[in-house]
Amino acid sequence: MKLALVTAGFHRLGGVIAARLAEAGWSLALHSRAPTVADPRLAEALAKAGTTWHGFEADLADGRSAALLMDAIAAHFNRLPDLIVNNASLFEWDDAATVTPEALARHRAVNADAPVLLATTLANRLSEGARACVINILDQRIAQPNGDQLSYTLSKQALAGATATLARALAPRLRVNGVAPGLVIPTDDYSAEQMAQLADMMPLGLLPTPDDIADAVLYLAEAKAVTGQTLFVDGGAAMKSFDRDFVFLGK
Repeated sequence: MKLALVTAGFHRLGGVIAARLAEAGWSLALHSRAPTVADPRLAEALAKAGTTWHGFEADLADGRSAALLMDAIAAHFNRLPDLIVNNASLFEWDDAATVTPEALARHRAVNADAPVLLATTLANRLSEGARACVINILDQRIAQPNGDQLSYTLSKQALAGATATLARALAPRLRVNGVAPGLVIPTDDYSAEQMAQLADMMPLGLLPTPDDIADAVLYLAEAKAVTGQTLFVDGGAAMKSFDRDFVFLGK
């Protein structure tokens, strides 16, 4: 049975990705920062598929957490993951006028450093001849960045660069790829009318769904000849330049 670690895997996009992997026959190590329970859709998928799974807590802002998390997974499952989906992300507001060293460090630690440390920890522990896969969840804004959420954007750009670099550095032990979503799960800041307007702004006239992202993750998890690639799943958003974050547009 294949084993996948999904960081922030109990809720929202991480929960949908985990559910799709469960449906495809993967066992799951589900990470969370604090004690939690699975979203209803994930809980249903786990039960229906009879998935072997376990939850693990770790604060990915702590640089020691990657090794400790891998230790805990190996101890529980008596094996290392075949797949890591680096989905956990810190998303706070700042811009060029308000950015601080502390904000930059917080975002980098969770959004860039932790995925790199998880990937390298796994690669260094794999037995001779073993192969595994890492998929980093990025953001379509890495292609056409604006100045909003500056610390977040810079950290995702760093992770995009790490995706290409680690694909070279860790081959052939690890395949390393990225999925760059567009606006997938809106917060309460968005109205239904705004979402419709934003969909019309996309080259494809639509916004991606969480299932679209999960489909891309499952494809890359099983694409044995693919590494160092970023798959944009964004309705074509990365082909356009937006002056502001989506929350400010379409109103």
